[in-house]
Amino acid sequence: MGTTGSKRYALALGLAGAATLSALTATAPATAAPAKAPARATCPQLSTSIKWYGHNRAKLQKMIDERGSCSGHHGPRPVAAFDWDNTVVKNDISDATLAWALRHDKLLRPADWRDTSPWLTEAADRALTKACGTDVPAGRPLPTAEKTACADEIMEIRGEARTMSGAEAFAGDWNHRRTVPEYAWVPQLFAGLRPATLTSYAKKARAENLAAPVGTEQTVGTHKLAGYIRYYDQQKDLIRTLKRAGFDVYIVSASAETVAEAWSSGVGVDAAHTIGVRSMVDGGRFTTGIRGCGDVKDGHGEAIPYIDGKRCWINQEIFKVKGAAAWRKQDPAHRIALGGGDADTDVTFVNDATGAHLAINRNKNELMCRGLDDADGRWVVNPMFIDPLPRKSGAYPCATEGYTRPDGSLGPVRRADGSIVPDQQDRIHG
Repeated sequence: MGTTGSKRYALALGLAGAATLSALTATAPATAAPAKAPARATCPQLSTSIKWYGHNRAKLQKMIDERGSCSGHHGPRPVAAFDWDNTVVKNDISDATLAWALRHDKLLRPADWRDTSPWLTEAADRALTKACGTDVPAGRPLPTAEKTACADEIMEIRGEARTMSGAEAFAGDWNHRRTVPEYAWVPQLFAGLRPATLTSYAKKARAENLAAPVGTEQTVGTHKLAGYIRYYDQQKDLIRTLKRAGFDVYIVSASAETVAEAWSSGVGVDAAHTIGVRSMVDGGRFTTGIRGCGDVKDGHGEAIPYIDGKRCWINQEIFKVKGAAAWRKQDPAHRIALGGGDADTDVTFVNDATGAHLAINRNKNELMCRGLDDADGRWVVNPMFIDPLPRKSGAYPCATEGYTRPDGSLGPVRRADGSIVPDQQDRIHG
């Protein structure tokens, strides 16, 4: 067994760029940028024609100047790492690829649905078996385009972790800061496909979603979901500028790595700098097995790039930290300079960054608690660049239940010194 193709990861870090984007940019009322020393002509600069919220462009430029090629620093290249979905692009590439596969009858029927995930419940197994049937031989394509019930069960389990009747789809024990079964389940649904085949499906979904007008919806079964994706101009420019300034730029996504690779090239990030859920391959085809991280052995998704899992994958693949140590926060020389994300799934690695923490506001509790608290003065919080959310009603419950513990229970968000972050009002929004 092996991973999806060979990968080489340099000790220095690099990250993904972003391709074409459109209008609908989230901006704040025009204010004067903070005074700063004029940059040297050779220092790569963020575009002044692309709008950011408030002083965020200036904050990011300051970090680039301090850590990049103009800093005069000699040593390993600084690293920037970005989440993908709703961070570099608007909307979700896993959803887009799965939706395309379901609308084109591209998923293969498993011999037993329980083989797709160790956490799949009997209720989910029964619902999938009933809805998708057993007439199609195992390993052959399911007719999900015409079997609305089958597509619906898959979409509901993927999106809500429950069946169409409302039964829990996953049960058992897992570390809630290292994985979530419904995220791992999407790559597992592609079992039986060859890597090149999944790449072709992802590229077709990419072309379809980039061509669709902003605001387009699609229907899969009876489920309605976004039918378009756009690369954010701001992130495309940021990644391009970081690379020109000597940063290694990486994408770290909870999507299937093969799918993420089909998109990351659009912002100038190659496969060697794209980290995602790594499905195992046997006989040239994907299995339901998923590579582990740190001291977590290969299995079925126990340690994917998710919350603390993203830290582990960054430490392991970029900084070459092995074993149990990969789960721990490293010294500043072995941490990223910039981290960018939009959700609690990204909060650990974004918080680990030593230069700037870029948080795209999608009203996610722990990320926004840390971003609005701004304990180290290096947080850069920005509304979504397309169709930003309005101000959240009520406060983020930082002091009581903003943090998800490994067992799934909720508790207070704490700073590095152990103090509790007070509840935060949403003051940076569309």
